[in-house]
Amino acid sequence: MRWSWFFRLFRREHRDPRREQLRGLQALIGYRFRDEGLLVQALSHRSYAYELDQPSLNSNERLEFLGDAVLNLAVAEYLYGRFREHREGTLTQMKSTMVSKRVLARRAKELRLGEYVMLGEAEEASGGRERTSILGDAYEALIGAMYLDGGMHPVRKFLKRYLLYDIDELLSDDELKNYKSVLLELVQREGWGHLVYEVQREEGPDHRKLFTVEVRVKGRTYGIGQGRGKKRAEQMAAREALKRLEEKGVEVSVKVGGA
Repeated sequence: MRWSWFFRLFRREHRDPRREQLRGLQALIGYRFRDEGLLVQALSHRSYAYELDQPSLNSNERLEFLGDAVLNLAVAEYLYGRFREHREGTLTQMKSTMVSKRVLARRAKELRLGEYVMLGEAEEASGGRERTSILGDAYEALIGAMYLDGGMHPVRKFLKRYLLYDIDELLSDDELKNYKSVLLELVQREGWGHLVYEVQREEGPDHRKLFTVEVRVKGRTYGIGQGRGKKRAEQMAAREALKRLEEKGVEVSVKVGGA
């Protein structure tokens, strides 16, 4: 049944990738699918699947769900074995970074995965092949498909080669750290109350606004940050707060760099 659907799918040659392209992708990732229908499903975005007769069956959303769980397990297993000196909180933050959509989308771009994803016409026209959420979801779906097809062994091999190979560099990348999450966990751990982020200033034109945000706990300012977006400014405020707390001897679960 799966193969009959697979060949029907490839008869739409004016929009679908050719079989040679899928072979090329499998050569690139170093894994040959026994059931190529799983690979096709992993590459089928819901915008494309809705153009078929059974969208709930054919999109990659279910494989994404499975792949997310498999990815978290595989990365946690790797971190547990690699960083034996780190505590649970630090390992949690490391895993959060490594399985984030931003990192997965970056890896998907390295694999040119966006070239193989099947999109609906509107999504294609709006630049969906470069969208972080679509690329990250496709990466997770690919993991899910690989797991169903071959188990954990090929997943571990793939992740070591295409996700974890420069883990030290990624974990030191300031742009990827979720300082807000780290600060929230610290405040909750210490019982300091609730965090409040407040915009102090907005400068510049609408398309290039510079936000200045202050983070406070119980009315006391802990950090001030700026960014070309409110969320970015909040991250920088949290980073500044963590840096100051670290200087005062408070243990934080990430390394906070300089200015």
